[in-house]
Amino acid sequence: MALIFIRTAIIFFTLLLCMRLMGKSQIGEMQPFEFVITMLIAELACIPMADSSIPLMYGIVSVVTIFILHQTVWLLDLWFKPMKTIICGKPSLVITREGVDGYQLKKNNLDVSDLIESMRGAGYFNLDDVYYGLYEANGSFTALEREHKTRELPLLIIDNGKVDGGNLAVAGITQGELDAFLKKHATRTKGVLVMTVDGNGRVYLQRKGLPYSIERIEVKGTW
Repeated sequence: MALIFIRTAIIFFTLLLCMRLMGKSQIGEMQPFEFVITMLIAELACIPMADSSIPLMYGIVSVVTIFILHQTVWLLDLWFKPMKTIICGKPSLVITREGVDGYQLKKNNLDVSDLIESMRGAGYFNLDDVYYGLYEANGSFTALEREHKTRELPLLIIDNGKVDGGNLAVAGITQGELDAFLKKHATRTKGVLVMTVDGNGRVYLQRKGLPYSIERIEVKGTW
């Protein structure tokens, strides 16, 4: 029985570590340790039921072990506040008044397209529709919105130095026109963290390491 307890505890902490390292894109609404517990309990409960050669007591001991570990983590969180940050992580500020924080995105294994998708899910379609944007410890996205939001749907043209050729074509912008636009603003494709453009030619441009700016470009496409 002691061996089962130890093996289950090892699996628990291994999965918890992996979930923390995988970043917020792998977590839904639950905290990492809650997600791990849900997966383990579901698996451990099925094993003795599916295989009659495994004593039922093995499954019971494993599930009880998970319960004890859960209570231990919960008590540690109450008594030792830094434990919550160690186990569950902390919110990541990915959008500030200066624009997108590329470092925080990379730290959480996310890119600009992931951020834009999260924003759309929260009801924001432009990167400058919010003053601040955060990924909470459970992976959900929250934001402090601006008083006035833009009403056009932007296309992601450049994501961390890479051009989206499909969106560029939809916008009716040639590669030459894009290069000329970037040259006018003293940068190149690889120097751009994010660039979006909407149907009115309104450009959100943020060069790596610099605050974003709102520019204009001629678009020939419709969407």
